[in-house]
Amino acid sequence: MLEHIKKTLWATADKLRANMDAAEYKHLVLGLIFVKYISDTFQARRAELAARFADPADEYFLDGATPELLAAELEDRDYYREVNVFWVPEAARWEALRSAAKQPDIGKRIDDALSLIEVENPKLKGILDKRFARSQLPGGKLGELVDLVSTVGFGATAGEARDVLGQVYEYFLGMFASAEGKRGGQFYTPRSIVRALVAVLAPHHGKVYDPCCGSGGMFVQSEEFILSHGGKLGDVAIFGQEANPTTWRLAAMNLAIRGIDFNLGREPADTFTRDQFPDLRADFILANPPFNISDWWHASLMGDARWHYGDPPQGNANTAWLQHMLHHLKPGGRAGIVLANGSMSSSQNNEGQIRAAMVDADVVEVMIALPGQLFFNTQIPACLWFLAKGKRSRVGEVLFIDARKLATMISRVQCELTDEVIARIAATVAAWHGDLPPLPLAGEGGCEGRSEAASTYTDILGYCRSVKLTEIAEHGHVLTPGRYVGAEAVEDDDEGFEARMQALTEKLGEQMAKGAELDVVIRRKLGGLGYEF
Repeated sequence: MLEHIKKTLWATADKLRANMDAAEYKHLVLGLIFVKYISDTFQARRAELAARFADPADEYFLDGATPELLAAELEDRDYYREVNVFWVPEAARWEALRSAAKQPDIGKRIDDALSLIEVENPKLKGILDKRFARSQLPGGKLGELVDLVSTVGFGATAGEARDVLGQVYEYFLGMFASAEGKRGGQFYTPRSIVRALVAVLAPHHGKVYDPCCGSGGMFVQSEEFILSHGGKLGDVAIFGQEANPTTWRLAAMNLAIRGIDFNLGREPADTFTRDQFPDLRADFILANPPFNISDWWHASLMGDARWHYGDPPQGNANTAWLQHMLHHLKPGGRAGIVLANGSMSSSQNNEGQIRAAMVDADVVEVMIALPGQLFFNTQIPACLWFLAKGKRSRVGEVLFIDARKLATMISRVQCELTDEVIARIAATVAAWHGDLPPLPLAGEGGCEGRSEAASTYTDILGYCRSVKLTEIAEHGHVLTPGRYVGAEAVEDDDEGFEARMQALTEKLGEQMAKGAELDVVIRRKLGGLGYEF
């Protein structure tokens, strides 16, 4: 049912877009969804409080309260803040906006409502994008968009509203990323890649950090992982940084919608030159930094304390990202990073030496080669790096997994990793560590019949292999999984090579003979038309 709602909403919203660019339009749609959400959760909490004030068995019961006292009590902000619900001033509530949807100044009214919400909720200051009054939507379209969002019922309780809205918001993020193509990847990492990172790292406590957080997908999946394994919101502390101001706002709204407390720094800023958390040492880091960026360097970065394994080349930030994340891990901390395949083998400038130093220091834990066509924004082949500051097992070894052939196509141009594939990868890594893999997330397969035997690791030709650091050194510290896991075993064919070769030769002979016959026919017909050869 929810899937149908999401698809219907998207189809209608996309139709209303007319000729507006998706990059601009997404802020209008997502902004309205956010306002609808905070208004719905506010009203749900208000209705809950009214019922509790009137219930003699409830601790909030107000015995003998007059209507005036009840009304005043419902205006107490603390009742809302204690359950992480935003206070919404009356003029900013959704019903007020919906009733004015057909007015010519609806854009200004929405901007004013956002300003009021920011005043009442300092955590949202600078986050809400007030661009409705100057939107380029044709006349009446903004009002129609308000009416469309009004059809979404986000649930009778604040919790139900959060669940539904969170899924709708993430679905729209993904659809806008697809519509924007290359630019979409700057704010959205495909869900299956994020789920793979989270499933392998299993962040369940402490500090979680993403130094290039986009729209916050890594944090959302981390929290979902915790909830699905019996934990609760707040078991992890969220720290993120993002340079793009509009994407920074998307992340804040994405996290706020889900009731996740967060710290995205004082402002949007470049991670390398204006690190917002210089003293942070995280338990887990998950990140999808931009691939192969060449314009990242600044003179102030020379000799930076983060470059523990060597100065990164000024023309490529891949090794800078790896070292930045290692720098921000606490002892025992682990990181999962998406990077271009070139990061595993490039020896240009100082990249090879930095990679060798990291391998020799035994901070590389797992390397996973990904299928192509996973991303909206690039066809550059990608991989997953898993780093550890102090390995808890398998000292002096690296696990290589080749997942290049494990994708499922979901459109003509894009594929994904299914839940079953993600569960298999996570179980492989857990077995390699000697752990039982965590139970899969809701909707994932692969948990049936799980036993102690499942934790026994075995190399599988063509898929995974545990390799000693000495062997990696013999290969020039290249970390491409295909180099180590070997070719997948092929089942023996009952038909021998000689027989197959003979059959193919005979088939070729038949086709060549038919070709010669057709050539004669064509020449004869053309000759009848006066052509000579």
